[in-house]
Amino acid sequence: MAVDRLLPTEESTDLLDLVRDLCEHELAPYAAKAEENETFPREAFRTLGKAGLLGLPYPEQYGGADQPYEVYLQMLEEIAAAWMSVGVGLSVHTMTSYAVATRGTEEQRARFLPDMIGGELLGAYALSEPQAGSDISSMTTKAVRDGDEYVLTGTKSWITHGSHADFYTTFARTSADPKHGISAFHVPASSAGLSFGAPERKMGLTGSTTTLVNFDQVRVPADHLIGAEGDGMRIALSALDSGRLGIAACAVGLAQAALDCAASYALERKQFGHAIADFQGMQFLLADMAAAVESARATYLQAARRHDLGRPFTQQAAIAKLVCTDAAMKVTTDAVQVLGGYGYTRDFPAERYMREAKVTQIFEGTNQIQRLVISRDLLRSVR
Repeated sequence: MAVDRLLPTEESTDLLDLVRDLCEHELAPYAAKAEENETFPREAFRTLGKAGLLGLPYPEQYGGADQPYEVYLQMLEEIAAAWMSVGVGLSVHTMTSYAVATRGTEEQRARFLPDMIGGELLGAYALSEPQAGSDISSMTTKAVRDGDEYVLTGTKSWITHGSHADFYTTFARTSADPKHGISAFHVPASSAGLSFGAPERKMGLTGSTTTLVNFDQVRVPADHLIGAEGDGMRIALSALDSGRLGIAACAVGLAQAALDCAASYALERKQFGHAIADFQGMQFLLADMAAAVESARATYLQAARRHDLGRPFTQQAAIAKLVCTDAAMKVTTDAVQVLGGYGYTRDFPAERYMREAKVTQIFEGTNQIQRLVISRDLLRSVR
């Protein structure tokens, strides 16, 4: 069922109509088969690019749509409800473009952004390493200056779009300083020495390829450094704040899809001469699912509005990521319960939704890390 959205402008309402039409005809019909076959949805991203949806929150002068985060996230939610792998991919691509868009030089923005956010290129965010996930300061990938180039050596792990992306926003160590020795680079996929591990065999999001990315003496021009040397930690953490809102919106989209599936089934399934939706026990379960979805949506929108006003939103982004992904896990699990035995089969999408929900509690910082972020920000404000 269509979510009754409160959008700020007529332009954003028109954008919603475009996104819903695209979801109905270009995404939803292909999601189940692609996930079953573990097929990367590259054509879906090209479709999003042609529709101008790969750069929703970025400036029009570089090919973006200049939409507030409040609007971008609601469009992202719609896409994730239709096909979660594509929604997550759009969120990752938006986060990948963040470094150049916010910290790049004017020359870098003019050179890189039009293709990055105009639909020609798909990005990947190369931050995590086998022994450096939430602990960014443990990063070991190195970038050594050699004349007019940097030479990158190391391995990144859990990289969404690995082997399919056209560029990698890559974080590497340029000095031994744990917090101020990390720098950010724009690395084209065509760079010599770049290679990839086999795709991870995942529980869900099987259409979204995740791999190791190996940097074996990869040379990139010095003018591909984003920001100054040592700015990488600040860039990465700032991008993650915005990226967490993207995952929160995707999680709500997934939960909404599960709720819709469960409610429709409850109206059709009959027991004891009645639709199971007529029984109070089922009504209460569906009501709790709806309340979880609505409250989660309000949480990410509150954080998005702070972002759009230029106010601090680190704590609110962490809260949104925590609340929305926990809600997605609960609602998708309950949807399987509503469908009973059928919910445990692949004849219905509920089991896929449940498998896809789990990883939302893990990536872009586990929900345990979100609790650390929230508590530290809270205690800092009252000291």
